[in-house]
Amino acid sequence: MPNATRNTTWARGQYGDQMLRLLRQFGPLTRSELGQLSGLSRTTLYEVVSRLVDSGQVIAAVPDNTPRRRGRPAEKLVLNPEAGRVLGIDFGRRAVRVVAVAGDHDGLERHGLEHDAISTASEAHSPTAQWPDRIVIARRLVGTLTGGRLRLDALNGVGVAVTGPATDSPAAVDQRAMAVMMGRSFGTRVRFDNAARLAALAETVWGAAQGQRDVLYLELSDPVGGALVSGGVLHRGAHGRSGEFGHITAEPGGAPCPCGGQGCLQTVASTTAMLNSYRPGADLPDLVAALGSGDPAAHAVLRRAGTHVGRVLAGLVNALEPGIVVVGGEFVTAGPTLMESVRRELLANVVRCGSRPLLLVRPAKLGDHAAALGAASLLWQPGRAPSHSVGKGLGAAVRMSGLRAN
Repeated sequence: MPNATRNTTWARGQYGDQMLRLLRQFGPLTRSELGQLSGLSRTTLYEVVSRLVDSGQVIAAVPDNTPRRRGRPAEKLVLNPEAGRVLGIDFGRRAVRVVAVAGDHDGLERHGLEHDAISTASEAHSPTAQWPDRIVIARRLVGTLTGGRLRLDALNGVGVAVTGPATDSPAAVDQRAMAVMMGRSFGTRVRFDNAARLAALAETVWGAAQGQRDVLYLELSDPVGGALVSGGVLHRGAHGRSGEFGHITAEPGGAPCPCGGQGCLQTVASTTAMLNSYRPGADLPDLVAALGSGDPAAHAVLRRAGTHVGRVLAGLVNALEPGIVVVGGEFVTAGPTLMESVRRELLANVVRCGSRPLLLVRPAKLGDHAAALGAASLLWQPGRAPSHSVGKGLGAAVRMSGLRAN
């Protein structure tokens, strides 16, 4: 596996991209035709093509419709439809979600992938599931996406979303150790980021904020988090901890928060907080059903939470001036109450400017697979997202990892 990974890197970096562009442009070509189009010497051409074939980027085969003649028929080179994929994996608190995106760098940059270029799979697990077990689930899900035909050594990489940064979560993991485990399992480069930030990125690429470059995203889940996309690039902050919107004070003197504060947005607008406010012991289906039946108490819970959310968002909008605000979470599509309250309070508190267009406020569109989709698109994002690959120092990384699950 490591040799195949090195072949992929070499082939893509040494004339390989030129070969792939030609095959993408002209379709199946013989080696001779590739040589004429590329201008490479015979020796260089054959070495590059061999590496591309060995790494799984290109398939060499005789087309079925080749006329029968004397001698050996010329092989045609064609792009491997399973190569060039990127994987996005979201290691959530209670489920692993995986997406495979079939496309190339240019396609992702243009944000032009069609829906059928994206395949998804997920599997629930216990919140106490250990990390090796979660990675086994992820590997199994990847196999289901392509009927077991996906060549891992032909992957462009794996993006990983982790819920955080709460240290009491099973998802609180040393990323170096995680990179070792993921690299051993998938044999390719691995990039990590916070799940809420990656959901924001996905909404910018494929979802509610598609085409927008300055996006404020808030996720009302467990935990409450968010992100800022500025100029089309995720903002991560000086130490990679930006987006902790759940710990902005929403209700001074309110309920204690695990962060040590009081009245944080987390305490009034997280999924757990809304469920407890409706009825202690209630679960998500209970509250969704109550909203659907018109239960006044259920709607009052979402209205109150939306009011707090709108006020917090107004402060952020006044400071950051995004072009659009996207709100995600389990309850944003459970009826209009929450989003109506958010919009009303937000727009009432945003500083108005005569020349400023009306602020766009939309619910998230991508649902449960948003973070996994963002993890896939992370592989072509500029910036300082942590990036790890299998290489020297693996033993030290394992020893220093602190890898654990509660």
